[in-house]
Amino acid sequence: MGVFVPSTKAQWSAHTDPREAVSFGVRAERTGFDSLWATDSLLTPRLEALTVLAALAAVTDRVTLGTGALLPALRTPVQAAQTIASVDLLSGGRLVLGVGAGFPGRFGQPVYAMVGTPWPRRFRRLDETVELWRRLWTGEGPVSYHGEVLHFDDIAPGTRTFRPGGPPVWLGGATPAALARAGRLYDGWLPYPPDPAAYGQGLAAIRTAAGEAGRGEAPITPALFVNTLITGAADGGRAALDTYARANYGLPVEEMEKIQAVAAGTPEAVVEQLGRYVAEGARHLVLRVAVLDIPAQAAQLDRLVALRPALNALLPNLGDGPGTAGVRPDAGGVRPDAGGVRRR
Repeated sequence: MGVFVPSTKAQWSAHTDPREAVSFGVRAERTGFDSLWATDSLLTPRLEALTVLAALAAVTDRVTLGTGALLPALRTPVQAAQTIASVDLLSGGRLVLGVGAGFPGRFGQPVYAMVGTPWPRRFRRLDETVELWRRLWTGEGPVSYHGEVLHFDDIAPGTRTFRPGGPPVWLGGATPAALARAGRLYDGWLPYPPDPAAYGQGLAAIRTAAGEAGRGEAPITPALFVNTLITGAADGGRAALDTYARANYGLPVEEMEKIQAVAAGTPEAVVEQLGRYVAEGARHLVLRVAVLDIPAQAAQLDRLVALRPALNALLPNLGDGPGTAGVRPDAGGVRPDAGGVRRR
């Protein structure tokens, strides 16, 4: 079970030091979470995702560090490969990359325009970027790459990652095309479908695509990005969720719920809602605490940790690291045995 660190400005009060986001991550590890995650965008002020994970790498020992989801189009591919390799090295091989291409509307085209990246063929660009990264992380000499979108000649040998082949790369998105690509090319799936049944259908499509691509034996980690709020409020947390949705996305909660998974209410209600996704195949839950200030998020951590026994009763290995459960029932997953570089 993982949690997002509060890296966006909307989650800092006027009197909050942004560095408390790192302290939040340390607390989450100490209370038993298995992974820490950072978001990525240019539309709202925030700490840059890979910078956050580099800071967390220095002060944590055990947890996996992930992006949910990194937008590679915001960075030049070769420079991004070096940054990613650096974070993987500094974390002792604890990095997981959730990646995405964005989606139409104000969260998509405007962001691409800010960095001068063409919006058309964005999915092909994403797949080729990941393929190029993997070559740079494994190549012995200069690397050349000629895809349909990206073209490079004689790139100097890149910074090697801690793990041979680089960190696992998980794909976000749940369109039919995204599901097919996840099965063919990626190491995991990190969507946020509002309907648990859609999660199960998507996972089945990924299995089919993986088999058709000759990857039927590949361990593909089924994860879930879900907004969570434990509350005893009479409205089940609707008012709090609305405040959160408007601050983060400029949308009312009704619109956010059409796009993203949400589990809110009493502890029993949250377990029931998360359990529906577990029943559909989710094996690593990545929780985004749906409150705005860091002290309130820290208070939610303790409540979420208290849910662990109930969630483990639904699935005994749910509390293991994010690479422990793949598409195959016997999959060994993608997380390395190495626990990372320990602090002295």
